[in-house]
Amino acid sequence: MLPPAEPSLPRVEGSGRLAANLMHFGRMLRRAGLPVGPGQIIEAQEALTHIDLSAKADVRAALRAIMATRREQHEVFDAAFAMFWRNPDRNIAEAVMAVLDGARKPAEPQKPKAGSRRAAEAMAPRERKDPPKPPEQEPEKFEAAMIVSAEERLRKMDFEAMSEAEVRAARAAIARLRLPFDELPTRRFRPDPMGPRADLRATLRQSLREGGELVEIARRRRRVRTPPLVALADISGSMARYAAVLLAFLHAVANDRSRVHVFLFGTRLTNVTRALKHRDAEVAFQMVANLVPDWSGGTRIGETLHRFNRDWSRRVLGQGATVLLITDGLDRDGGVGLAEEAERLRKSCRRLIWLNPLLRWDGFEPKAAGIRAILPHVDDFRPVHNIDSLKALVHALSGPAPQRSWRKAA
Repeated sequence: MLPPAEPSLPRVEGSGRLAANLMHFGRMLRRAGLPVGPGQIIEAQEALTHIDLSAKADVRAALRAIMATRREQHEVFDAAFAMFWRNPDRNIAEAVMAVLDGARKPAEPQKPKAGSRRAAEAMAPRERKDPPKPPEQEPEKFEAAMIVSAEERLRKMDFEAMSEAEVRAARAAIARLRLPFDELPTRRFRPDPMGPRADLRATLRQSLREGGELVEIARRRRRVRTPPLVALADISGSMARYAAVLLAFLHAVANDRSRVHVFLFGTRLTNVTRALKHRDAEVAFQMVANLVPDWSGGTRIGETLHRFNRDWSRRVLGQGATVLLITDGLDRDGGVGLAEEAERLRKSCRRLIWLNPLLRWDGFEPKAAGIRAILPHVDDFRPVHNIDSLKALVHALSGPAPQRSWRKAA
């Protein structure tokens, strides 16, 4: 018995039709987020002349090798390929199966993967908006009042007050932020002809190669390295809206520099560093959602910091690490043991920055027990409720650490 034949691509007449289909397929991939250019489309057309077009698997492998050069792009490419190059002969069979499935028990809806959803959005036609027609016989009216642009309004809007469309726009703006850090000197040195220190060993080795004559003095300079960044983000019910937006900022930072560690906590601590290292933001967020079991639940800050200090502190807080503690300080346990764990965390890092969305209120006072327990041990206490506050954080991290003014106030 022969194996079942492999499904083939739709038949096309002439090379011009195939070239047009490849061009439209490349446009679809660009809309889905893949960097496909005209050069790759030409290479794909040349590659298809060397393989059998009736073998769909060979065509998919050839196009994916040219148009999806990174592993994280394969899922989006496969979904787009299945949608674009589907066989028109199967439409009748699919229609019959749809009628038969109507009499069966409907299956539970499954959440689509990030790659298939992006491919479907790229496949959908874009809406064309006709330009507005000018009113007939109406004089133009000019308003002298200042009108705030949509971009400026978005920068100042609170994350909690944003709609879904505004949250997506805010995530795109936050993903473009770059977090500069001051480079710290290390104990090691590197060769540098203009370095401030003389390297006697290198000078002697160089003189031996010259027959014992001292021709030039070798010099060296101390190596510098960016310190690690550790983020502890609260994902409890009171912080869920802010955490969903701040994940875009942490994803951009994790993909922009090395030695970035991200932990999420509610009633337990979860390390999501590897998930956020994925370059595709939607895939990374989906992986984080599968890892975190206590999203939008309660908050146990003291127990969470105790577990971090016990299990992760020595691993990630070396070489002058900076810690971002993102929480509103509302602890379910009433701050039991929180002061001791916050003090230990402060002594283990070079700089502890607390980002609290409650600080956006002008009349904010540290009355909660959790806030009073953490406040004496932080180096900087800043708000984090809109895009402008994140830009201020980026500017503050590029400068020296401020004095602990909140230690005396608490």
